[in-house]
Amino acid sequence: MAFSLERKTLLALWFIHWTCAFPALSHTLDEASVAATHEQWMAMHGRTYANDAEKEKRFKIFKENLEYIENFNDGKSNSYKLGLNHFADLTTEEFIASHTGLGVPGIPRSSKNAPFRPLNLADVPESLDWREKGAVTPIKNQGVCGSCWAFSAIAAIEGLVKIKTGKLISLSEQQLIDCSRQLGTHGCRGGWMDKAFRYIIENQGIASETNYTYKARDGTCNTGSAAMAAAQITGYGDVPANSEEQLLLAVANQPVSVALSASKDFMFYESGVFTGKCHTSLNHAVTFVGYGKNEDGMKYWIVKNSWSGKWGESGYMKLQRDSGKPHGLCGLAKKASYPTV
Repeated sequence: MAFSLERKTLLALWFIHWTCAFPALSHTLDEASVAATHEQWMAMHGRTYANDAEKEKRFKIFKENLEYIENFNDGKSNSYKLGLNHFADLTTEEFIASHTGLGVPGIPRSSKNAPFRPLNLADVPESLDWREKGAVTPIKNQGVCGSCWAFSAIAAIEGLVKIKTGKLISLSEQQLIDCSRQLGTHGCRGGWMDKAFRYIIENQGIASETNYTYKARDGTCNTGSAAMAAAQITGYGDVPANSEEQLLLAVANQPVSVALSASKDFMFYESGVFTGKCHTSLNHAVTFVGYGKNEDGMKYWIVKNSWSGKWGESGYMKLQRDSGKPHGLCGLAKKASYPTV
């Protein structure tokens, strides 16, 4: 997909400063040059700090992250690149705590099942991109709110509604945050996609983004807006666990909600096919909106994330498919689900 003007400007400024300020930068970063880069980064992202102590703390984290990115990109055999983005002054722990949000203790996996349209592998195209079919809304930004579960579920529903009705409607994540707690979700403190699907079924619909806008914070359920249904689903199902073949069949039908493990490399992913460092302890939710393979024949999933267009490939990621790991790379095959109508 084409980069946005903002993304192009960011990359151009970063490239110019990188090549001019760091001509010999490899493993040890010059303090003054990093300080200048930090100031430019702050201006670019509108970042301010409460006091000098906080700025010094954030500068130290920024420098450590910059050094990590540079050292990683020194590797010549990597299938993906890392980049300096708007998360660069956060530790990995801070980032996971504030920008993911999958699950809360005591919430079990749903036992509800619903079959997707029968396919066999012979029917599945070699590559598929639901963006090209108009079934994916623009990239959104969950902000500092653990609402990835809501964005994952909504993106899957938006895709299904487009496939079934021909209408692409941006739907409300905020309604899920505010109104689904009785089913075991915890708003900005986490939730599960299946719980989101259950709420929408019981509420007999979900409002549009226009009628119930996103606030990136917990709120009281606006029952009036919540009753203005712009889309409905009648059921949902779980993809059989630990089978990327079954996941492929599901994504060939529609965009699918997927749980996975986000990591430091995930946080700073910029481009290419992501192949590395992550665990299988699920902490983040995304939506798979297609699949394909690169020029080297490496298979990948097309991942729609909710960290704005400043992250990754204009908000998207290519994540290795059929990695050979039992649960899939980053645990991607452990817990995937999809809405039905």
